[in-house]
Amino acid sequence: MRSVIADSATARSVNNWTQIDWPIVHDRVRRLQTRIAQATRDQDWRRVKSLQRFLVNSFSAKTLAVKRVSESDGKRTPGVDGETWTTPEAKWQAIQRLGSRGLRPQPLRRVYIPKRGSTKMRPLGIPTMTIRAQQALHLLGLEPVAETRADPHSYGFRRYRGPQDAIARVFKLLVQKGSAPWILEGDIKGCFDNFRHGWLESRIPMDRNVLRDWLKAGYMESGVSAGVKLTHPRRSKSDPPGRG
Repeated sequence: MRSVIADSATARSVNNWTQIDWPIVHDRVRRLQTRIAQATRDQDWRRVKSLQRFLVNSFSAKTLAVKRVSESDGKRTPGVDGETWTTPEAKWQAIQRLGSRGLRPQPLRRVYIPKRGSTKMRPLGIPTMTIRAQQALHLLGLEPVAETRADPHSYGFRRYRGPQDAIARVFKLLVQKGSAPWILEGDIKGCFDNFRHGWLESRIPMDRNVLRDWLKAGYMESGVSAGVKLTHPRRSKSDPPGRG
């Protein structure tokens, strides 16, 4: 209850982007994430859902989501609306927008980039800044659940993990007597292209209506709107960070 009161008081006392006390914002979000992680360990899923709902509706989480998106590597890359958040005023307005009901995603802006190690091109979907911020907001509630339940020896798309951790693990496994003599590398062809939306909606612990809106947003290519196509959009702030 104290967290609810404190966050509401902060929202009322702050009137613009430059007044935000970032250490307090980070601390409040971290405390809520800790409570979500504990509820996950206790398998108290009703409490997990309740805490996630409070987190994504909190002023602190919305503020942090806008900060992450507006300071990311893609901050100058707009979606179909051509909008970027380069001024304190624009960032402040974005916080207010995240609090509005009925926020619906616009289509992704489709571009093509070269495939790594190939001359072929692959499609890339770029969400609008607002939807990137909405995704970053929900990620704050998803990360504690994912990190608590994840395989301790997985390193891809994990916060605070990277290739060096995977290398250390492989070395530890292979340096022993009787270690396996081979390492097999596998790749699932079209993995992200073929996830069924219903499967994702039933397994990702977040607001299903919001997730469904993201999945059904479709895309625009050369100014022409197209329907939903099962292709992985550009890595956004809602994707687990730190690909290993």
